[in-house]
Order: sequence, then structure tokens, then C-alpha cells
Amino acid sequence: MFLKLNSAAAVGLDCLPIDVEVDINKGQSAFNIVGLPDTSIHEAKDRIHSALKNSGFNYPFNFRILVNLAPADLHKEGPAYDLPMALGVIIISNDLQINLDDALLVGELALDGTLRHTNGILPITIFAKKIGLTRIFLPEADAPEAALVDGIEIYPVKNLKQLVDHLVGPETITPYDRPENWNEFSAPQYELDMSMIKGQEFVKRALEIAASGAHNILMSGPPGSGKTLLARSFPSILPKLTADEALEVTKIYSVAGLLSSGFVKERPFRSPHHTASGVSLVGGGKYPRPGEISLAHRGVLFLDEFPEFPRSVLESLRQPLEDGVITISRIQSVLMFPARFILVASQNPCPCGLLSDPDRQCICGPAQIARYQKRISGPLLDRIDLHVEVPRVQFEKLSSDTLGEKSESIRQRVEDAREIQTTRFKDFNTHANSEMRNTEIKEFCKLDDASIDLLRAAVTQMHLSARAYNRILKLSRTIADLGKSDNIQLGHVAEALQFRAKIE
Repeated sequence: MFLKLNSAAAVGLDCLPIDVEVDINKGQSAFNIVGLPDTSIHEAKDRIHSALKNSGFNYPFNFRILVNLAPADLHKEGPAYDLPMALGVIIISNDLQINLDDALLVGELALDGTLRHTNGILPITIFAKKIGLTRIFLPEADAPEAALVDGIEIYPVKNLKQLVDHLVGPETITPYDRPENWNEFSAPQYELDMSMIKGQEFVKRALEIAASGAHNILMSGPPGSGKTLLARSFPSILPKLTADEALEVTKIYSVAGLLSSGFVKERPFRSPHHTASGVSLVGGGKYPRPGEISLAHRGVLFLDEFPEFPRSVLESLRQPLEDGVITISRIQSVLMFPARFILVASQNPCPCGLLSDPDRQCICGPAQIARYQKRISGPLLDRIDLHVEVPRVQFEKLSSDTLGEKSESIRQRVEDAREIQTTRFKDFNTHANSEMRNTEIKEFCKLDDASIDLLRAAVTQMHLSARAYNRILKLSRTIADLGKSDNIQLGHVAEALQFRAKIE
């Protein structure tokens, strides 16, 4: 007796079809699973045995059960195949007449037959619709996530018995409906607000520009000058996620197993410790998973104490900072994860942190300072658009009761600038000025003669690379958008150059 059911395997952010083939014949009791399963799938036989018994079904003793997960040359991992395997055993052993050719099944079984949360539900549901399936049966907890995909019936299953009763009667599982306001986002409430930060107007201006064009920024200053507070307040001025961006981020968090609700509605803010490994930062592993740079997609990656990260780890950021994706190559496959994030980095100017402090003396020797600053390579610094000095705040400003500008008003200007960019790039696969390619730079970053003369002098005197030159043009375009100017003017270029002068 043979039965085939449909399931799927998440490979990166994409999926591949998995045929769960169940064959039962009389013979010595055995339950074998083949098709390159990992340990968690091998252990499914014990979960299925207990789930059937505790759900009121008879386990087929004195039968040889063989489950094949096809294709056989693709490694399978995770407990997502528990549900189709268990259902296949029930259908064959009870000789039930059920047609599931148009359905996909996925879910982990508990020992009492209930279904637990399973990773990767959103990309699996998208895949099921793509290949023409009309139904998907999955754990009840994952229904809100799957319902983000329109055009396929979502059946939330509480337990194994409920599913069988639905398929043969009399109980019916009601399909899950997508909420009407699923794609409406209100501005999230943040604990930190820019108005709480005393002084640092120049740095706040740099952060506003970075948020408007999705530019990378490096803040350098003595300890206690407010670098970390500024970085953690930065999300409060970022524009709200669009529905398309939210779906991108939700897919990543679904695959990573970090999705706490049906939809990610806030821009991610990731802040890994400087002891993080290269794999945890960029992704990978034996069976590749998204790293911190992908979890920060369409959001912020904050690297505090930038030079304290191992140099090899920092160098791994060079390619994703340029391309917006990370390519992970393995013998069996090559996977690509999106990594279009805003890098916000902070550092001290020297080991003791006092090199740029006008009132306190630095105790580091020239050799120490040189070694410390060389921990960050020139090519990596070249990929950071804004380089900002964060001075120590004077007592008069710290003790003042005057509040600065609120994040809400700054965010409004940022969203207005992003709206200009959305209109500009409507015919391009580009979201923000920082993502412009050479052809788009040539079209949208035209300069007048005075601006060209200023840039010519800057490139010569500051020894700017071609990459730095293009990034200054992108930054100038963002500053012009904040000023609601159709053309880049001399003042916009001059301001953009201010953010290179400190580091170059």
C-alpha cells in the first residue's frame, strides 16, 4: 500500500518540493525513513508512534513502514515533515479514501498529537501557491503568518485527530482569513527619542541624512559622548516599513525561526557583540542560515566598538555593503540572502578614547594609536558614506532643560525625502539613493559647473577613490532631497564633503 503527499523544504529563502512517499507492507515491525534525513527527522518515528497512540489511532504493528522523502539527493532537516508522514500512516493503515493532491502539509508533532510552530511557513506558503496548490494544512500557531499570502486556503490545525476528522468528517476546520488591515503600519513607539539627546546637532543632522538615503555612518568620539545613545535612537527617525519591505523581512525571520508574530511591522535593529563570529554575522553554517546582516535587512546593523571586532569579521562585510546581498557557497549549493541594511558603527579614536578630547590628555603612544586605527581597513571605510566626530557634550548643554527636536518631526522629513526617491525610482529596482547604480547616478546626480569644480578639488586634495566619489554624489542627492531641491547644488555637495574630511 502506497501513498504520496506534498510537502516542501526551505532552502535559503526559497523552497523546493518534497514528496512524502509512505509505503506499508506486512512483515516484521519496522519504521524506516530514507531520503537524506537529519537526526530530527529520524526521531520522527518515535514522535509519530506516540502521537498516533495518544490521538486514538491504532499504530500498525507487524507492518513494515517505509517513508521516502524525495528527491533523495537533497538533504532534509527539521521536524516539518512529521504531519505528512503521520497522516500518510493513518490513511493507509485505516484504508481511508482521501484526495490531497492539491494540498501541502507541514508541521511538527508533539507526543499528544498537537502541532507545534514550524520555521519557514511564509516562504513555504508562497511556494505552495506558486506551484498551483490550493490548500495548505499547518499548525494553528502559524496561520497568521501563512495568511499573508493571498490566493490559497489556509487550514489551521490544532492536532492530528482534528485534521483526520476534517478530512473524513464530521468536524470541519474553517480556513483562516487574512486580516483586513494586514498591510497597514502605524509608526512604532520607541523608548528613546532624539529630543532626549542634549547637543550633538551636527551628528543628528548626519543621522537624518543617513536615514533619508539609507546611507552607512561611522561615529567616532571619546567615551561618554553619546555615540551608543545616538545609534539606539536612530530607528525612531527611520520611515515606516512598506508592505513589500515587511514581507521581505518576515520571510527572513520566518526561515531563521525568530518570528514572534505573523508579520514584522518594525524595521529591524540588530546589535551583535564584538565577539560575534564571522558566520553569525554574515550567515552560513553546515546548513546555511541568515546571519545578523540579513536579519538587519531593511533596518539597522549597529556595530558598537567597531575596531574591537576581528578584522576578518569586518572584512566579510565588504561585499554585502556593496551589493546588498550575501552569497554563501557550499559544496551542495549556493545560497543568497538579502542584506540591504544601514550600517551604524561607533568607535573610540584610540584605545584610551581620549585622542579627540580637547580637555583630557591621551595616554596612548603613536604606535598604539596606529595599530588601533588600522584594525579597520581603508576599503571598508571607503564603503561608509558619513564619517562623523562626536565630541564630548559640555556641562551647560547637559544641565539645560531645553529639549531638542523630537524624532517624530525628523521622521516626517525623512519620509518626505524617501517619498521623492520612491517616485524617482519607480521604474528601477532601487529603493533609496544609496542603492543607485552607475547608470542611475549618471541620470539623477547631474552637477552644475561650480559643483564639478569643488568635487575636482576635493578628489585631488583628499585622494578620493572612484567609489568614494560616487558615494559623495549619492549623499549629495539625498541632501538635495531633504531640501526638496530638484537639482544638486553647490551647498549640497559641500555638506556631503564635510562627512568625508574627518576620516579621509
